[in-house]
Amino acid sequence: MKLKIKKSVLLEGLNNVSKAISTKNIIPILSGIKFELFKDKLVLTASDNDIVIQTVIEKSDDLIIENVGSIVIKGKYILDIIRKLDNDMINIEIVDDHKIMIFTENSEFNLNGIDIREYPDINLDLSSDSVNMKVSDFKSIIVQTNYACSMDEARVVLTGVNIKVHDDEFECSATDSYRLALRKIKLDKKITNDADIIIPSRNLNELLKILSSSDDNYLDMYLFNNKVIFKFENIIFQSRLINATYPNTKNLIPNDSLFDLTVNTNEFYNMVDRASILNDDKDNNIITLELKNKLFKITSMSLEIGKVEEKLNVDCDKNIKISFSAKYMMDALRTMKSDNVTLTFVGEIKPILLKEENNDNLICLILPIRTY
Repeated sequence: MKLKIKKSVLLEGLNNVSKAISTKNIIPILSGIKFELFKDKLVLTASDNDIVIQTVIEKSDDLIIENVGSIVIKGKYILDIIRKLDNDMINIEIVDDHKIMIFTENSEFNLNGIDIREYPDINLDLSSDSVNMKVSDFKSIIVQTNYACSMDEARVVLTGVNIKVHDDEFECSATDSYRLALRKIKLDKKITNDADIIIPSRNLNELLKILSSSDDNYLDMYLFNNKVIFKFENIIFQSRLINATYPNTKNLIPNDSLFDLTVNTNEFYNMVDRASILNDDKDNNIITLELKNKLFKITSMSLEIGKVEEKLNVDCDKNIKISFSAKYMMDALRTMKSDNVTLTFVGEIKPILLKEENNDNLICLILPIRTY
């Protein structure tokens, strides 16, 4: 294998695939990045057995191919070397079987590589049926749901996002049993086979890191029984699935309500944020919302520190008093894109529903906390 490649092009590819490398992996070779040089392209692949990321760099003025070949190079070292080289073009060559030489006009590194035959076989073949959508839409959907996943590995099924696809309906939901986020969109075309899968939250976070920010780019999502593959631009991202049945979250959403209250999203967020300042326990900081005589009030009290009270006049003559986690409320409000948010109250010991004003496609639910 012998090639010459532009530093910025190689570094971008390495940064993308290296997100699949785990320092804790018990299989040593998976700490490496697989280089496969063909006559017309360079393919970089990395995996931690949970996710696989592959990127393709096509032959061009930025990639000059002299001899094809393949090798596995330790990810940490190749990344550090490429980042710190000064030259615009970098030479990489296999010498003496599994020795790799990385050099420029003024620098030279010699590394020990690993035989590619030791690398696990990875099947990234795509299926004929796929979900196609804008990258920006997909990012928005995941951001608006992924935060509600559980961190408790004892309930593995809740550590992922549940994705359901039926005809042209795409639905994502996540819950940790104390809150729920549900988001729906319509696809441009129907899919042939319905899907009901659970993707680990951590894997979706890694996917979000490498998705482009352009509104014009699209991704394809290929669904399998035990994995899901995302293809966008020159990158393929594969994730395992959580093999379990996701709970029916729609049963958590109340069908009836006492009343709705619409408030400014940023104003409400700032009120909750200020009310949580005096609480030392940032993970479980409880605040109380009270509505009485058209006065919307949020309070929080700490016996050791003091008390905070936030007030807002509203055009609503209903009465209610309910306590909840400030963190959970702020997490939900951060996903709202509209200027106003509608709060639906079902009762003082019933969940609070949040929706964007005039939009039923995003629903957030927060369970109340008893304070007596």
